[in-house]
Amino acid sequence: MKNDNHIDIKNRKASFEYAFIDKYLAGLQLTGTEIKSIREGKANINEGFCVFNREELFIRNMHISHYFEGTYNNVPEKRDRKLLLNRNELNKLQNKLKDQGLTIIPLRLYINDKGLAKLEIALAKGKKLFDKREDIKKKDNEREINRKLK
Repeated sequence: MKNDNHIDIKNRKASFEYAFIDKYLAGLQLTGTEIKSIREGKANINEGFCVFNREELFIRNMHISHYFEGTYNNVPEKRDRKLLLNRNELNKLQNKLKDQGLTIIPLRLYINDKGLAKLEIALAKGKKLFDKREDIKKKDNEREINRKLK
């Protein structure tokens, strides 16, 4: 079996749009041929977000393309997928979500050593425009320093 650990799909806009409060690692409940599509790198988490439904956490708008050889086993590309966390983590997240302006967003989707799909999620608060400007200034300053050091 080939090594599939090189799959690492990131949500690059997340750090620019949100300030992270807590990070969690969750498993994904996948059906059919979704894991094969993820191993081919055909997934996108940029538009995804997490919601609670009956005390369980689901990810919405995560796009996993149809597997080419999947035939009738393929499932809808943007269906809700259950996230696997333990009860203590779910309760903690649910209590913190009651605060105004907090959301749960996906940061990274990868395949671990055992071949399982894992999703790194974060409890986050949306940044204001001036926060984004500060981030841009910091990045520009770091670039200038690196140029002068070379």
